[in-house]
Amino acid sequence: MDLPLSKRVQEIAASPTLAITAKAREMKQAGVDVIGLGAGEPDFNTPQNIIDAAVDSMNKGFTKYTATTGIPELKQAIIGKLQQDQDLAYKPNQIFVGTGAKHVLYCAFQAILNPGDEVIVPVPYWVTYPEQIKLAGGVPIFVETGFEADFKITAADFEKAVTSKTRAIVLNSPNNPTGMTYSKAELVAIGKVAEKHGIYVVSDEIYEKLYYGDKKELVSIASLSDALYQLTIVINGVSKAYAMTGWRIGYAAAAEPIIASMGRLADHMTSNPTANAQYGAMEAYNGEQAVPETMYQAFEERMERFYPILESIPGFKPKKPSGAFYFFIDVAEAAQMKGFADVDAFAKSLLDDAFVAVVPGSGFGMPDYIRISYATDPALFEQALNRINDFMKN
Repeated sequence: MDLPLSKRVQEIAASPTLAITAKAREMKQAGVDVIGLGAGEPDFNTPQNIIDAAVDSMNKGFTKYTATTGIPELKQAIIGKLQQDQDLAYKPNQIFVGTGAKHVLYCAFQAILNPGDEVIVPVPYWVTYPEQIKLAGGVPIFVETGFEADFKITAADFEKAVTSKTRAIVLNSPNNPTGMTYSKAELVAIGKVAEKHGIYVVSDEIYEKLYYGDKKELVSIASLSDALYQLTIVINGVSKAYAMTGWRIGYAAAAEPIIASMGRLADHMTSNPTANAQYGAMEAYNGEQAVPETMYQAFEERMERFYPILESIPGFKPKKPSGAFYFFIDVAEAAQMKGFADVDAFAKSLLDDAFVAVVPGSGFGMPDYIRISYATDPALFEQALNRINDFMKN
């Protein structure tokens, strides 16, 4: 039977990152020795103090509904974190806690966009941004960046893309899929354009703790002026920084009217985030930070160790990241060397023949690239690179 579906859901593109991870998992379950480099999550377990705090909250009976936008104690922990790390001062009614940063982003776009509103999206982009913008009735306006520009939009590019319909720009720093990070000077220039035209800045800072450079350069665009403070919707959460991807706790910090609108939406969408996960997140921000620091250092060490190996693989042209845990690699030459029509076919053959799962760049708006995650056991990651190297040379 041909069951009718809404046009809205039929136009949504599937997530290539989730699809490649699912396929690799299926092959493993079938007994194939697949090494998956597609997952966007740390390979560390959640720190024990966070787990203990969540269990303790359940034992104390904190297993009921909470306020839709989050428990007051977690909001205070988030406020303290933003003050300490980004010199940003917020009040509880400016904080929205949601079911993961992805849900928070969805609510933010729903709160600020009307049908036909344009959102500037630098390319490459996280696969979910365009789909969420379209679900809110908006129109993603893609602005090409490129390898030589470190995959970052400039203020001039931004200005050129602005129209009377522009409502927002999405910035993700450190970036998924590239690992590149905007400097303070770059954000100042971009911020001036946003101020000039009264454009919202959706600042996705989920990888903010995973930055390998000078910490003085790592700033939130919301901290640069009073106007940008009002225009910026800061998106963050505990998933990447504290190895809590499955806990699904993210948050937004923004002007009170935006947060109130997001809360009204969540009232009829999810109600509150999971109660015990909120207590775990509160411990993440208030508790011992030694384990996360160890994790960040491990990612940087892996990046430095494996980047030269990637450079040596025939046809591979990587860009050295400054944050997150991804390598974004131009493999157009590699695909051509192996006789493939495009990189999607090349990536499929890597999985089918070399048993290495990578994410094709087409899902990020750059079809000549692949993304691989080094949030993977180093021994397995090195084995995967050896398989790729053999695949290219044989």
